Amino acid sequence: MLDLIRESAVPSNLVQSAAKGALAVPIEETLEILVYLATQNPIFGEQAKLTLAGWDEESSREAASSFRTPAQVLEYMISPLNLRPSLLPYLLENPAVREQAIVELAASCGRETVQDLLASRRVSNTPAILEALLTNPLLTRQECESVRIKLAPPKTPEELAAEEEVLPLPADVAEAEIVFDEEVNAYLAAHAEEIAAEGDRPFQPIGGFYDDFDAEPEEPLAAAAAAEGAGGGSTKNKSKKGGTQPAERGSALQKISRLDIKGRIQLAMKGTKEERSILIRDGTKLVALSVLESPKITDSEVEKYAAQKNVLEGVLRAIPMKRRFFKYYPILRNLVFNPRTPLDVALGLMKHIHAHDLKHLTNNKDVSDTVRKLAMKMFKQKMEVGKKDP
Repeated sequence: MLDLIRESAVPSNLVQSAAKGALAVPIEETLEILVYLATQNPIFGEQAKLTLAGWDEESSREAASSFRTPAQVLEYMISPLNLRPSLLPYLLENPAVREQAIVELAASCGRETVQDLLASRRVSNTPAILEALLTNPLLTRQECESVRIKLAPPKTPEELAAEEEVLPLPADVAEAEIVFDEEVNAYLAAHAEEIAAEGDRPFQPIGGFYDDFDAEPEEPLAAAAAAEGAGGGSTKNKSKKGGTQPAERGSALQKISRLDIKGRIQLAMKGTKEERSILIRDGTKLVALSVLESPKITDSEVEKYAAQKNVLEGVLRAIPMKRRFFKYYPILRNLVFNPRTPLDVALGLMKHIHAHDLKHLTNNKDVSDTVRKLAMKMFKQKMEVGKKDP
């Protein structure tokens, strides 16, 4: 059937049924057809993506772990754009998954994926993947050392004796702070070319931000900072409701307006909650994404970010790639309900949404028709399963 579809020898109504996963063919072939349509067919590709996004978890795990699964399907599953965190352990241990695909993933994946890779037996025994992991800027110092140990040949007695002579760190130096600084520097180093390409781009928040802080839309933040620095005195900005904004918020805004990109990245990873709430809306993608790398960030903060429409789509795409945030249901719910969330991300998350939220989603006019249709389909499925259960 797939060959016929490739040769355009199948009627369009039959191809449409194939995109819905409705053909009477084995699951392996169905998945292969869906992946082909999702990646190659401009007409039915979106429908195929929708079907794959709603594919049940059990069948997905079986496909991810089976060496009989077609290579194209496994490539689709392990692609960062389509990767389900729950399937990664199965994909990593599947010998049918190309080593090069894992190498590419290891070099640029997020923290949670890094942890899964480090826990994988296959990864631990594959030097090429370990070497790619070492290039990932999100590895901690301890993880880098662990990877190097796996790559290095056994140490001689002389080398072991020399290690014992290394002096310990001074007691007044905080180990956590050292590791944290290394992570900041690693992030800056990994994105050095992108930072250089941005040049001296100033802080430019995504739309709607100025209203929150009561600054005039046409008034550059840098000009406000210069006026304050010149001794013009501080004034309290009026909010939409006629109140005043906290002084510390205005202070954080002025501080950020003076920083270059590197300075804003460092502040995003080491600063306060208030500073993170400002920098998450930075129009420079590298700065906004660095907020999510802060070890100080809380789930409740990310829950709020997931619902915002005045953040970059790249931020909304990055949030569920982190296992910690993926496990927190309110974050997933907010992402699916946020019309700014990229369609493929929203569709991939919907299988985790509870029935009552799916019902609300079917009537949400802000999200796309595709999301509402899938919500209705999944809601009906959950209701039917509920009726069958005793």
